[in-house]
Amino acid sequence: MRSIYLASQSPRRRQLLDQLGVAHELLLPEPHEDAEALEATRVGEAPSDYVQRVTRAKLDAACERLRRLGLPQRRVLCADTTVALGHQILGKPADPQEAAAMLHQLSGRMHEVHTAVAVADGSEVRAALCSSRVWVAELSEAAIADYAACTEADGPMGKAGAYAVQGRFAAWIPRIEGSYTGIMGLPLFETAALLRD
Repeated sequence: MRSIYLASQSPRRRQLLDQLGVAHELLLPEPHEDAEALEATRVGEAPSDYVQRVTRAKLDAACERLRRLGLPQRRVLCADTTVALGHQILGKPADPQEAAAMLHQLSGRMHEVHTAVAVADGSEVRAALCSSRVWVAELSEAAIADYAACTEADGPMGKAGAYAVQGRFAAWIPRIEGSYTGIMGLPLFETAALLRD
């Protein structure tokens, strides 16, 4: 399988592509690009629609970047993950206080994790959506405060829903339905199928 461009800053997505044996180079936003603006939510938008729209916008921006920089043509892969409590989207917390508030919402409840993946090969685009359900045990105030303050790579900051399933937060997840790698941020079954096609 020839090398691809990965338009994502997520070290977990790099790790998961390595797990698939897919050679890749990063194709990241330039300093003048407002990548965060692409993640703005819209009133009334369903979380699954939101994550697919954001992924496609990121893919379009990456393909434009590829053309602008005059880089060799290769397939471009983008992905985005969102955590949803019903219709409420839980994004990335801005600070430990917001992380704690999200963890309070998730405590003792089931939520959904949606990850969209899109691959551009020239003008052709293929996409897939992976949706999973995650149950979180009741969290004590001490556990929430401790995890919200965690500054490790698998802590809450920079993570949709304020947690990383592959880190120590897994100790509070008694059950999942769906794709573990999708919850991590790149569903390997769907990604492999898109790249094979």
